Amino acid sequence: QVRLVESGGGSVQAGGSLRLSCAASDPTFSNYAMGWFRQAPGKEREFVAHINVDGRTTFYAEDVKGRFTVSRDNAANMAYLQMDSLKPGDTAVYYCAAGDLLISLYNSRYHSENYTSWGQGIQVTVSS
Repeated sequence: QVRLVESGGGSVQAGGSLRLSCAASDPTFSNYAMGWFRQAPGKEREFVAHINVDGRTTFYAEDVKGRFTVSRDNAANMAYLQMDSLKPGDTAVYYCAAGDLLISLYNSRYHSENYTSWGQGIQVTVSS
């Protein structure tokens, strides 16, 4: 498993932007597919975005498509989630997660149980 640490969360007004970062401890970071999930109070954890090992293929949940951008820098062992045009409904604890590179090929990339390493989570609050 790889240790993951998120940063960059906070409070912002609707329409604003935040950039989440996920630092990985493992020098083989480039072998892991990466995902972002979020969990709002009283709700289940839900898929937000996924990026494959080389960063060329990405997937997004419908309600963030066009507003959020997932990226990675394998040389720096980092993954990112750029969040623009934020809405109050985006308020949640956000998690980055790492999984086997093969999950990028299948719908398993959308499901949290297929990721083997998780960050501690970071709060994002969007006010109206």
